[in-house]
Amino acid sequence: MNRKIPSDAFDFYVGEGLTRSYQAVAKRYGVTKNAVVALAKRERWQERLAEIEAKVRKTGDERAAEGLEEIRSRHLKAARAIQAKAIQALQTMSLSSAMEAVRALDLGVRTERLLIGEPSERTAVSIEELIKSEMRDLLVVAQDGESERGGDDADEEAA
Repeated sequence: MNRKIPSDAFDFYVGEGLTRSYQAVAKRYGVTKNAVVALAKRERWQERLAEIEAKVRKTGDERAAEGLEEIRSRHLKAARAIQAKAIQALQTMSLSSAMEAVRALDLGVRTERLLIGEPSERTAVSIEELIKSEMRDLLVVAQDGESERGGDDADEEAA
């Protein structure tokens, strides 16, 4: 069959992107728009185009998902590294100077929990608040012990 419209006309049509039209194909190949419409119907250009666009969308979605997974993985590694550094700092610092490490640990834990789909700070007890509360309790116990000893010393000095 001797065709005026070459077999790559569909490729040209697809390649035109958002500006594609049968009129553009007709102009490119020097034929009438009706000839292009007839060919497009015979060769199912619209259905083929829809299939191609669906494949492109699927591939794009898969790449986006892979990209998001890479980002999530990188963030999770960073959160765990922050936690490891914070734990090292907590092991070497006194309680009074460890708050920066506590904040870093809290940040790492919250980030990790968020990334793995655990409850966020709205629903979970903050590690920082828990540690602060326990430190206050310890300080109260320590102060009570000092005041009891201080009271004995004061009584002995008065005698």
